[in-house]
Amino acid sequence: MNQPARRYLSSLAAAGVRRIPRGHSKGPAEAPAPEPGDAEAALTALAAEVRECTRCSLCKTRTQAVPGEGNPHPDIVFVGEGPGADEDRTGRPFVGRAGALLDDIITKGMKKQRADVYIANVVKCRPPENRAPTSEESEACRPFLERQLEILAPKAICVLGNTAAHLLLDNDLPMSRMRGQPFAWRQIPVVPTYHPAYLLRSPEAKRPAWEDIQRLMKVASSS
Repeated sequence: MNQPARRYLSSLAAAGVRRIPRGHSKGPAEAPAPEPGDAEAALTALAAEVRECTRCSLCKTRTQAVPGEGNPHPDIVFVGEGPGADEDRTGRPFVGRAGALLDDIITKGMKKQRADVYIANVVKCRPPENRAPTSEESEACRPFLERQLEILAPKAICVLGNTAAHLLLDNDLPMSRMRGQPFAWRQIPVVPTYHPAYLLRSPEAKRPAWEDIQRLMKVASSS
């Protein structure tokens, strides 16, 4: 058995999974979802695997991996692009200036607490100089993100920016064409909107982004 497979089976055992049904042994994204009560343990096991990951070259330059954090039973999951310098230093997603804006969206706009939602990124390690992840890096991390979403089973997913939208929706459309359109990932509604970092550079986009967030809340409440 190769080392990635051994780590994967160890993470399943830590999450309380004792048997893998036939046809579900190819990797994290295809594993059976745990029972609802096991979500926290499954996320913890997955985070441990993320922190040991060497699937792409980003592992060579990271200070630490950033698996994600939040409610293990959320109505809404936010998915961004990748960690920045503050996230690489702390091991937590969205804690820099863009994170502060996302916090305001959640607390002041949505009237929720950060702990009510789950926040993750496409790639779990910081790309050098905060550049966008390459397609190879995104694909290397895809199984981790997809497994997170399977475990979390949210009512709605909000993809923040083009990198997350293109990966989960398998398209290359600009955000201006994705906004307001109905999308889904494995039957879970997906609402695309601008990344908070883009909103900091382009304040005029905050109004349409708020429209997207209002739609997100409506979709989540009706799912």
